[in-house]
Amino acid sequence: MKNHLTPLGPKADKATVRRHNLSLVLRAVHDAGEATRAGVATHVGLTRAAVSSLVEQLLEYGFVTEWGKTSSGQVGRPGTVLKVARTGPAGLGVEINIDYVAVCVVDLAGTDRVRLVEHVDNRGVPPSQVLAHAARLAARAIGSAAEQDLLPAGVHLALPGLVTGGTVRQAPNLGWQRVAVEGLFAQALLALRPAHRALPVSSDNEANAAALAELWFGAGTEGVRSFLYLTGEIGVGGALVLRGELLRGAHGFAGEIGHMVLEPDGPLCRCGARGCLEQYAGQAALLRAAGIDADSGVRGVTDLGRRARRGEPAALAAIEQAGRRLGLVVSGAVNLFDPDAVMLGGAYRELMEWLAPAVERELALRVVSGLWTEDGKRLRAASPLGDAARGAAGVIVREVLEDPAAYAERVGE
Repeated sequence: MKNHLTPLGPKADKATVRRHNLSLVLRAVHDAGEATRAGVATHVGLTRAAVSSLVEQLLEYGFVTEWGKTSSGQVGRPGTVLKVARTGPAGLGVEINIDYVAVCVVDLAGTDRVRLVEHVDNRGVPPSQVLAHAARLAARAIGSAAEQDLLPAGVHLALPGLVTGGTVRQAPNLGWQRVAVEGLFAQALLALRPAHRALPVSSDNEANAAALAELWFGAGTEGVRSFLYLTGEIGVGGALVLRGELLRGAHGFAGEIGHMVLEPDGPLCRCGARGCLEQYAGQAALLRAAGIDADSGVRGVTDLGRRARRGEPAALAAIEQAGRRLGLVVSGAVNLFDPDAVMLGGAYRELMEWLAPAVERELALRVVSGLWTEDGKRLRAASPLGDAARGAAGVIVREVLEDPAAYAERVGE
């Protein structure tokens, strides 16, 4: 009989166990917001003596700080309150989108400490030039973070396309094919900061980063652990979170909902297919249908919202049509994956007031479970904290929380 179990790794030694427990204690303090040594010991199942030793190491590394005393109401000395430090290691997220670049620095507590956004048309611009621009913005953010005694542990790039192994395989709306984004960005950033240590660079799809931001900083903090996230930009991005985990698919490309085909003979999409969802419900399609310049970006979406608020028929009809198309596709995804909620981000979030009714009608009509009704409140606007740059920064923070010793060793080299 064949054994299909994963082969066992080597037995953990004392150093490996301590490394794991160091992360366990740091994450317990992080998740609680504030905690005492005794509280952490109870939560993680370690002895108070072991937790105290681990806390001393975390204090030495600068991962946690002490914030006065608290009383449990029981006999004994009051405990010292622990919180994650607001200085030291941080996450740096960089979102490169079609018509803007955004950079965000987040501290270990998840607080947004630096944010820079520049609106620029990246379509048709050589990838090296776009990445160099993003690196300049990132270097400015690193400088601002240093003024607050924060040191990014790494950089995570969020990009609108198929991303794997440090390479954008395809980003139709940018016109990129097989671009080694991590290497190009790392070189550009190092050239701007030659006297500093090179920061590790990682990358992912921007919708994935936005969905993780929603999980870590938005709806996930309210207990919503399974949801479909859609971001309406010039393209339409999607990501699926199930039970607190991002669904990536076999090759990391899950979530490309903007390229689901509505009409096989429909308008030609930049991906090469015809009739893709983004040709009907993407930002450019929305603006064009409302009689607004399709390339006007954020300003155009704001103008569209203003016209809808005034009740202009063309604006309302454009949003209604996009919502109906969006609802058709989303209902299929809901039937397939059965999430608790659908989150609309990007331009969709700004237009939620007028977009939601059409989407909800389609969901109520087409979701076979019968759990989705027009007033069911399972279609939600994404959190203002759920943007891709913040999610990308959160990826780096999570890496530090998962292995604080690795960060301490790297900084100490």
